[in-house]
Amino acid sequence: MTDPTLQHIALLTGERFPQYAAHTLTLEPLEKGGSDRKFYRLSAPGRESLIFVQYGQLREENRHYVEIGAFLAEAGVRVPAMLLHEEMEGRIWMEDLGDTDLWACRNEPWAVRRGLYEATLREVRRLHTAAARLPEALASLKLQPPFDERLYDWEQQYFFTHCLGRHLGIKDVPSVGVLEQMAVELAGLPRLLVHRDFQSQNIVLKAGVPCLIDFQGMRFGLPQYDLASLLLDPYVDLSGEEQAGLLAFYIGLVRAGGEVVDEGLFERTYWLCAAQRLMQALGAYGFLGYERGRADFLAHIPVALPRLLTVWARLDGMQELAGLTAEAARRAGLRIGPDGGTY
Repeated sequence: MTDPTLQHIALLTGERFPQYAAHTLTLEPLEKGGSDRKFYRLSAPGRESLIFVQYGQLREENRHYVEIGAFLAEAGVRVPAMLLHEEMEGRIWMEDLGDTDLWACRNEPWAVRRGLYEATLREVRRLHTAAARLPEALASLKLQPPFDERLYDWEQQYFFTHCLGRHLGIKDVPSVGVLEQMAVELAGLPRLLVHRDFQSQNIVLKAGVPCLIDFQGMRFGLPQYDLASLLLDPYVDLSGEEQAGLLAFYIGLVRAGGEVVDEGLFERTYWLCAAQRLMQALGAYGFLGYERGRADFLAHIPVALPRLLTVWARLDGMQELAGLTAEAARRAGLRIGPDGGTY
């Protein structure tokens, strides 16, 4: 172990957890998303492996990962056990859930994936309803600012800047009243707790059971935003029939909890949230690709952009921006079909 960083992590772990002697530890750096956190798997003979996280100060929400995890665990949501947090140094030791996430199962038959997705929706439903069940615990929790009109507008501008502008070269984005109205409409709806980045790589399967990770961005918002994040996840292909079935399954969970559901309003809200989520994701791909030097994220734009165009086709007043975007995408080499999909 010649890398002094790895050696230091091993020494720290041996001091904090005497059962893990430093000289027996094997460290494996793990690649994880586009954040300022570094992840390592720590393994020792005869011991369960651990995950060590070193986080930076670029995102204040990283400091609250452990306390949010404890809250979710109390609410019955499956999350990794938090073993030790040294906040001043930005260090976390936690349970290792393994390497199998929902994304890794993307090529399994639907008969297999359906059960995993339904179990995942049960977990996120517990998260969505946790605030009502644990109001006292919630009161002391530090969350990110809730979804409001300003945040929805920020997501739209993020997309305009980093995807339409930086990636597709669209300099003048026309004013789109329906997007402004979307932000107002969504901000006026009752909010629950949401994960905020509820996609396939943030759902790890331990012994086949879904566990949620990367929940530090949890805040109050609309559950349909999480549903759109999962069902329209650019990293995975779900057919329209599969998406519709899972959306109906979630509505069934809501009804089973004793709530009355207006399906028309629920589905309209879902498609508005789908537009928001895909714009946010596309903005992030452009930002990470160009501002953070992560060109690998740019490879997701050809998948996510046609999905956004398909969602926009459901919304009145989007024709001009959709046409402009589709034409710019074609000039960039994307093959966009008349319905917004690739072909």
